[in-house]
Amino acid sequence: MRIAIVKLSALGDIIHAMIVLQFIKQHLPNSSIDWIVEEGFKDILANNPDIDNIYTVNIKKAKKNKSLRLLFQELKKLRNLPKYDIVIDAQGLIKSAIIARTIPSVKTFGFDKNSLRESFAAKFYTDTCEIDYSKNIIKRNIKLVSSALEITASHHEILNKQSFLFSNSQISSDFLSDDRANIAFIPGASFESKVYPADQYAQIANELKSQVNFIALWGNKLERNMAEQIQKIAPNVHIADQLTLNELKSFIMQTDLVIGGDTGPTHIAWALNIPSITLFGSTPGYRNTYATSINQILESKSTVDSYKIDKNDFSIKTIKVNDIVKMAKELILRGKS
Repeated sequence: MRIAIVKLSALGDIIHAMIVLQFIKQHLPNSSIDWIVEEGFKDILANNPDIDNIYTVNIKKAKKNKSLRLLFQELKKLRNLPKYDIVIDAQGLIKSAIIARTIPSVKTFGFDKNSLRESFAAKFYTDTCEIDYSKNIIKRNIKLVSSALEITASHHEILNKQSFLFSNSQISSDFLSDDRANIAFIPGASFESKVYPADQYAQIANELKSQVNFIALWGNKLERNMAEQIQKIAPNVHIADQLTLNELKSFIMQTDLVIGGDTGPTHIAWALNIPSITLFGSTPGYRNTYATSINQILESKSTVDSYKIDKNDFSIKTIKVNDIVKMAKELILRGKS
């Protein structure tokens, strides 16, 4: 069976969709799987043995430049792909549905109109399945692929998933310690209300400084500034060099714990089976990750509507440093046992 998966962006969303690969291969070992993704995110998929081909598009660039010419060029590339038995749109947006329908295939599969935020997208699919949009994103992805390919993946199998991110970068760092636990801070996120305050990260570092080695990771100038703010209050926090996606995967593989908001690098730890604490305020923790014994979440007391995120909800600030410190200690001890 020839399968194409459409999941264009963003980093965390792609990671949450990638878990389906191992279950497809378990049930359909002779299948071939190709993935269509935005150019800027292709490296998160790179080196995964369950993916045969990665095809990139620049829809984001076409939109930014308001260029219909570029958009049609990108769609033309997709029309020239080989014919698939099924194309699965794991994004569920109108743009991804159009892309999925453009790719030559026998069947185009996606969520039905009642399961989407952009319900019109369902009109582009030949077949659909139903699962409430507010349900956990991992369960949604599993439901989609299970319905499309008639396979199964249980809660137990998800909890015991194989690590599914791979890197060919052999990165080493002077900042990593051989004799103390290494904790990575992820201070940035896609919008401000998902960001835990720098001074509270610094408090975590100061509380644990005798036991732990801290490294702040960053991907742009704003995140670098946040890392510097943390270091100013907690000088024991190292600031990593800027990393590519391949290097980021390699670096996180070498850490003992990752602490950050609802953002791609924190979800990388989940995908790699590295202990993590994900902090949720304006986004729904019950939906946006899958808690395990080593991947824990802490949420503010906000009531979050997954259909309409309130970007002015800064309740992530109310998550107590002491709660994070306590959970960090438990996870580090668990990792040593």
